[in-house]
Amino acid sequence: MPIDSRPLAIFLMGPTASGKTALACALSERFPVDLISVDSALVYRNMDIGTAKPDSATLARYPHALVDIRDPAEPYSAADFCADATAAMKHISRQGRVPLLVGGTGLYFRALQQGLSDLPEADAQIRAQLCAEAERLGWPALHARLAVLDPVAAARIGVRDTQRLQRALEVIALTGKPLSRQQSRRRRCFPWRVLKLALLPQDRGVLHERIARRFDMMLEAGFIDEVRAFRKRPDLHAALPAMRAVGYRQAWEHLEGTTGAGDFRERGIFATRQLAKRQITWLRSDFGTRMLDSESSSLQTVAAQAVRSFIGDGTMSPPG
Repeated sequence: MPIDSRPLAIFLMGPTASGKTALACALSERFPVDLISVDSALVYRNMDIGTAKPDSATLARYPHALVDIRDPAEPYSAADFCADATAAMKHISRQGRVPLLVGGTGLYFRALQQGLSDLPEADAQIRAQLCAEAERLGWPALHARLAVLDPVAAARIGVRDTQRLQRALEVIALTGKPLSRQQSRRRRCFPWRVLKLALLPQDRGVLHERIARRFDMMLEAGFIDEVRAFRKRPDLHAALPAMRAVGYRQAWEHLEGTTGAGDFRERGIFATRQLAKRQITWLRSDFGTRMLDSESSSLQTVAAQAVRSFIGDGTMSPPG
């Protein structure tokens, strides 16, 4: 059997509020790893409180690539992430170190390792039309439309998952074909050999409590003021991907007067828990991932043992 000479990489995944950042920082103290963020919200500048972005002191001590690289008004796609992450990984590997990719955006991890489907690029006019229809009819009505046009995609995409729902309808409008028929991925040999670790709580109730506690901390830290500042910018609106991030969408609606303070808090916590549920479902279906109990007192020890066994005495040559 031929020796796998690909350089090494580590994927550290998990649902929101599971402690990924703390573990990644701890591992970077012990091993020759450099961190790359895999988070569709952390790419945006000034979205600090509602994303639970590591503070400036943490980022100074433990630099994360792909944090604060876009303005909230700018789009950022899975294809953009793949290009940026690949460049960062190559740079880290060339230094004789190991890229450690940490985050909860499963789409980004999957696209990076497995490749992207041949789908059309985003169309601003169609997206604007769909957003206008959603404002007038509601997203459940658009989900019902998708169920008629592409039952397979509709079964996979939740009513509240507005970003993927919009994309599915956009692709159908652009191609005249169901999204589910076009999502055959281009399988390829990923240029890195990967250790995949996932933080999952044995008791989901503990995670739910952590999510609620963190959301309350965000509110105390000024989350509403953060979103209020975004609303003052004429180039930002509720339909942008950045402003549809979990928590931000609910805060935007609250500031529009749609919900009261108490209802906003409950909706924000519920949306975050639903996000965590989707992330956990995806992680459990991801082949080859080692699951770690995020609440275990020996988490850092177990994770360090896995990394030490994987890295061994050194790293491999960088990809060409």
